[in-house]
This record gives sequence, C-alpha cells and structure tokens, in this order.
Amino acid sequence: MKDLTLTTNQPASAPSILVTGANGHLGTALVNHLSATRNVIAAVRSQSAADALSAFLSARGAAADRVTIEIISYTDAAALEALLVNCEAVVHLVGIIKEGPASSYFDAHEATTQALLTALAKRNDPLPSTREISLCYLSIVGSHPTATNACLASKGRAEQMLLDSPHPSAIVQLPMVLGEGDYAAYAINQQATKRLNVVFAKNARDQPIYAGDVIDAITALLPTESNSPINDRLILAGPESVNKKQLLQRAAALRGRKTTVIGLPLLIAQLFTQLVGKLSNNPPITPAMLEILHHDDCFDATRTCETLGITRTSLDDMLERVRTP
Repeated sequence: MKDLTLTTNQPASAPSILVTGANGHLGTALVNHLSATRNVIAAVRSQSAADALSAFLSARGAAADRVTIEIISYTDAAALEALLVNCEAVVHLVGIIKEGPASSYFDAHEATTQALLTALAKRNDPLPSTREISLCYLSIVGSHPTATNACLASKGRAEQMLLDSPHPSAIVQLPMVLGEGDYAAYAINQQATKRLNVVFAKNARDQPIYAGDVIDAITALLPTESNSPINDRLILAGPESVNKKQLLQRAAALRGRKTTVIGLPLLIAQLFTQLVGKLSNNPPITPAMLEILHHDDCFDATRTCETLGITRTSLDDMLERVRTP
C-alpha cells in the first residue's frame, strides 16, 4: 500500500470519507466534489490509477489538502482497516458489469464487500461519537440475490451483506449514468452525429440519470449533525424513460441534426455474444452484460428524491451537459 497524499493540513481529528473505486468516472468527480468541504481518502488499485486521479484533481483545482490517495487491493481487509481510522462514512463504488478471466463478479462485488465488513468489524479506533460509521453502495437497478442475471445476482448478494450488517447501509440502485467524458456519453455523442444508426432492441427503454445528480444523492447520504442514516435500497433514475430510438433522436436534435434509427432483434446480439464467448475467453461483451445494457428501465424515483432532497436534471439538459463538439 502506498500513500500518495497530495498534501494534508487538516487536523488529525477531522473525520474522513473513504471512497473505494475512486478512479472511475463517477469516483473522480465525487472525490473532486467532496474535497471542497470534507477530508477524503481515495482508494485505487494501481499506480497508474493513482497518477490519473491525482492529475484529474490537480487540473480541476481540487482542495489537495483534503485528499489522500491510497493504493490497495479492495479485498485486503487489513489494508482497508488501516484506512478506516477516523472515517465517518464509506462510499463503496467498486463493481463491474463485464466478467473476465481476471475479474469475476464474486471478487468484484461480494469479496470486496466482505473485506470491507471484516475491516469494519476489526476497526479499533472508532470516532468519538455514538454514531456508527455509515455506508453508501452504488448498485444496478434490478439487482437482487435471486436474479437470474449473474451480475445482478452478485450485486444483490453484496447489497444484502451490507443491509444485514450492523452498519447503516444506503444501497443506491442506478440505471445508465451519463456524465461528462464517460463511456456512455461518448457512445451517445458518436451516434448522435450519424445520419443512420443500427441498434439492437431500439424499443428497449433507458432512464439515464445525470452523474451530478448521483453525486448530490451520495452527498445527501453522508453523515451530518441533522440527518439520520439510511439502511435500505433506494432506486435513483432520471426523470424520463425513453426508448433507445428516442434517446438518440433527442441527442441528435440538440445538435440540429436528424438521425434515422433502425432496430435489429436482440436475439441476433444474443446469438453473436454466445458465439464469441465460445471462441474467446475474454469476449468484448458477455450475455449478462448484454442483458443489463438492453433491459427496460422505467422507475418512479420520486420517493428517493424527496427523501434525499435532490432535484434531477432533465433529459435534454443532461444530454446538453455531456455533449461534445
């Protein structure tokens, strides 16, 4: 484990927020946002990830005196235990939707969650407070221990481990997240510039949520003097559910363009995915991943927004914010 503290001028007694998986698109934006007002320990898995996060924060003028970057294995309970000293909350962002030879759903979801809970159980430097450390775990809509999809089932088991633990755990289930510079936004931007798009399951519904709204939700779940910790599953989705054809046409319209969207049966993609899976031990897409990318999203997230006191970004504003030239 290597400490890559940017600088630290905060008093040792000031509590921190531990963010695991801090080098992802959402993680980097979250660390940058939190560092304006809180001490943050950003946990990543590699030197390259640490360097990229440090460069990202420096470029945005983040409050470097509040950020400590640590390189650890997310399944190393002892390393996690050391980071939890004087922490008041953990935001657990570790997760995958594509399983491969070097990354299984079990290792990414259940094993990392178990390591975190083991570390919390052994933590011997509690905050000088009666409040238990709180957890926030980002998951995927449809996750459940009995789900037929391997990824959603693994996520669901990790969720249940947290909910059954003595630590208040807010599980935030999300659909597609759109943020500046992320992969989903890049794909939509590329398709929005084309006159013709051929997609699978053009009528499958998406309900994208803006990355900034997710960060607002996480921030609202962090401990303060006035709020009470939540131990429950929360669904947070965008304000509008549209099919893939409508989503691409809306994105194109914001550019003053039109696109024709032709749909292919999802069965073709499923057969192709199965064939590629037999020919390669690390295919670009797996059946579980394909199902997640093409299932219907249509959720009422009103209760979650009211509970957290957040306002969601409209679909058109979202597409405009993530639009690239």
